[in-house]
Amino acid sequence: MAQNVLFICSDQHQRDITGCYGDPLVKTPNLDRLAARGTIFDTAYCAGPICVSTRASMQTGRWVHQLGTWSSAEPYTGHIEGWGHRLLAEGRECFSIGKLHFRSNEDNNGFSHEVIPVHILDGIGFTSTMVRDRDFGYPSNEDFANDIGRGESRYTSYDRKVCELASAWLRDEAPKQEQPWTLFASFVAPHHPIVAPDAFYDLYDRDAIDTPRLRGADERPDHPVLDVTQTVWDYDKHFRDDDHIREARLSYYGYVSFLDDNIGKILAALEDSGQADNTLIIYTSDHGEMLGNHGMWAKMNMYEESSAIPLIVAGPGIPEGERCDSATSHVDLHQTILKAHDLALGDDDSELSGLALQDLISGDHRDRGVISEFHETGAITGMFMLRWRNWKYIAYPGYPPQLFDMVADPIEAHDLMGDPAHAETLSACDTKLRSIVDYEAVNAQCMAEQADKVADLGGRDAALNDGEHAYTPMPDVT
Repeated sequence: MAQNVLFICSDQHQRDITGCYGDPLVKTPNLDRLAARGTIFDTAYCAGPICVSTRASMQTGRWVHQLGTWSSAEPYTGHIEGWGHRLLAEGRECFSIGKLHFRSNEDNNGFSHEVIPVHILDGIGFTSTMVRDRDFGYPSNEDFANDIGRGESRYTSYDRKVCELASAWLRDEAPKQEQPWTLFASFVAPHHPIVAPDAFYDLYDRDAIDTPRLRGADERPDHPVLDVTQTVWDYDKHFRDDDHIREARLSYYGYVSFLDDNIGKILAALEDSGQADNTLIIYTSDHGEMLGNHGMWAKMNMYEESSAIPLIVAGPGIPEGERCDSATSHVDLHQTILKAHDLALGDDDSELSGLALQDLISGDHRDRGVISEFHETGAITGMFMLRWRNWKYIAYPGYPPQLFDMVADPIEAHDLMGDPAHAETLSACDTKLRSIVDYEAVNAQCMAEQADKVADLGGRDAALNDGEHAYTPMPDVT
């Protein structure tokens, strides 16, 4: 029988800072309760560790290279239809409240309504992110380290409005629907600015907050591509000392608890609507947050804190209190939503690599591999990550790859690329990655397309002159 879908998405939520993923300090009672009555996916990854790229994959079930949504200035335009378009064609309500980060609500993005949507700035985005040879930091990076602490921001105000409107829709409109519906409720927390409202900031004791691991250059693996990444996204140098870092990390914990509280209100509204027994609930985030580990903040790399995502599914037919360790991706959400609606794949879905999460839970997919890609400024070549079996393999065309044993070394402290004992594994991982993406050809294609777009803007200097925003401004929803 067809089910409703409540799809809750956050922004920049590090997977491991969630109670049900093992963090003993963070307070996320609502996500923990959701996980207890559903299934947790322990090996889930974003399609690309930036908002614009991965949200397009989330919407369509396609990899970044299949969409060409390479950077923060190359967004989804509805040009390839996704699950929302399919639901609308079947006469199903598909309602969006909150952040989307596509080009514009003037495009057909697959929703019957987009309420307080946030898209890329002015429909153009941050054009500087297409300049791949940038070798200096953004002046606005300093804002990342300074816009922290207790208080309110446009982001917290926005999320309160998302919660209010989503809860009202569930209570008032969901019961009126004659066909199964989908509500996409999309928060901006805990994306920077890392500002936590007082009640949530005060949940944490500064002395209990750890400093980042592997922060020092002598503690972590070195790589020439990541050296440039850290130069361009040089957030870490703007933190004065350990106390300053603890303030940011404490604020992030409070911000996650603020997010969790809003999620709890939406789940309560679903219960009040009388629709909960026939509703599949999905919670995920678009990507993670480094939070100072490996000397990095935000995302834009393939370490776990950046590329891994929380993913929890609950509802009819979903095992309760279970964990799934099969490799999983944002591209699986397309099939998941269609399956919940009892709809088969369409004629245009032949190139999809995803699997419905309902099937991943019940089948043996331990040999499955998924990928993540990164193609914008700070990456002098593309980053192509494969997560397969115990391994994380990252190809950097023109540069040495990286290899990590995610069972023996979950914090990615030891790059095994140069270890002769792992030469066979390295080769097998490269073969597996190439079976999913011809990464050298894709890298060349991406670089050429971005060079043409930069030229069309008037050249490198014109592309770099994009306003230097630290983050996408939120609308005033008060």
